[in-house]
Amino acid sequence: MRIDTRLAKRLNKINPSSTLAITSKAKKLKSEGKEIINLAAGEPDFDTPDFVKEAGIEAIRTGFTKYTPTTGTPELKKLICEKFKKDNGLDYAPEQIVVSCGAKHSIFNALLVIINRGEEVLIPSPYWVSYPEMVNLCEGIPRFIKTSQDNNFKITPKDLIKHISAKTKLLILNSPSNPTGCVYNSEELKNIASVCAERRILIISDEIYEKIIFDSLKHISIAGLNKEVYDLTVTVNGLSKSFSMTGWRIGYLAGPPDIVGAVSRLQDHSTSNPSSISQKAACAALSEGGDFSKTICQEFQKRRDYVVSRLKNIKKISFSVPQGAFYVFCDISKIKMDSLDFANRLLDEKFVALIPGEGFGRDDYIRISFATNLQQLALGFDRIEGWINKI
Repeated sequence: MRIDTRLAKRLNKINPSSTLAITSKAKKLKSEGKEIINLAAGEPDFDTPDFVKEAGIEAIRTGFTKYTPTTGTPELKKLICEKFKKDNGLDYAPEQIVVSCGAKHSIFNALLVIINRGEEVLIPSPYWVSYPEMVNLCEGIPRFIKTSQDNNFKITPKDLIKHISAKTKLLILNSPSNPTGCVYNSEELKNIASVCAERRILIISDEIYEKIIFDSLKHISIAGLNKEVYDLTVTVNGLSKSFSMTGWRIGYLAGPPDIVGAVSRLQDHSTSNPSSISQKAACAALSEGGDFSKTICQEFQKRRDYVVSRLKNIKKISFSVPQGAFYVFCDISKIKMDSLDFANRLLDEKFVALIPGEGFGRDDYIRISFATNLQQLALGFDRIEGWINKI
């Protein structure tokens, strides 16, 4: 990819998003009158709860529209601390919290203050598309740990040790995972934590899908396992997925005081505070919204079960049953087509949008989102099944 010489050289390593390319193409076809079935969405299809919207509206009406402290309002940070204690067994002081413009922003901030040029970041593959690009922007080196569908796409201590070098600085862990839906249990996390603690490897734990977890499984925060790993971990979360607040742009991180202090200084000179209005809405979500998260999780599990039942009838595709999030990652290697060709042809020929696995580090896979209603899922899978059977 050629970059104009006026631009910084670090941009040479940044790839355009295949996710955005497909969604942009789908929107264009829809504007032309095509009936598009969107199985590409990375956000819940539910509306933001009314009580959250009302809190935002009230903030506007009462003039809560000025700057707040860079790291978030005291009210919101207190509620985040209470959430960590109640849900995750984590004791964080407000001074250990930074509220940012989404969980993505929080992760990028953490990487910027931790990673020096040439330091390595371990990233399990498949991975969320932005992880390696963020590391590249920090002039670090993404080092991928390839996982297997046979192990539900989870890394093991053996995998971890094999990829550690003298330059290893940090591990990014995402549970529940985008794109695979895998969820690490307590024992698996303890084994990973033990390796990181022994070698003093920092951890960014991306827990944005925490509330969307199935089959009565329990989300475990790796920072809560013991004091040693607590001191190594930056825990990232937000409200986008659990409260259907993607556009409100509220995420947050918690971690050791030195890292959090550095993130605060960075945010002082980049975005400053996130939207004051969104912070008021976030306070309402954290104060009153537990039932909403439970309700959408139950609905996502119904959709997950339906998607799994349909995929079992498509013999050319294999998959691991997702335990969380709202995606299923499907192996298309038997179809003898790379993921981008698969996604483009399906969209062009059957008007079904899904995401090629290329951007997640696995070109022999595609990601199907079930963040849409059962009627749309049924129509989409009717088209997919018919199309694949004719290939």
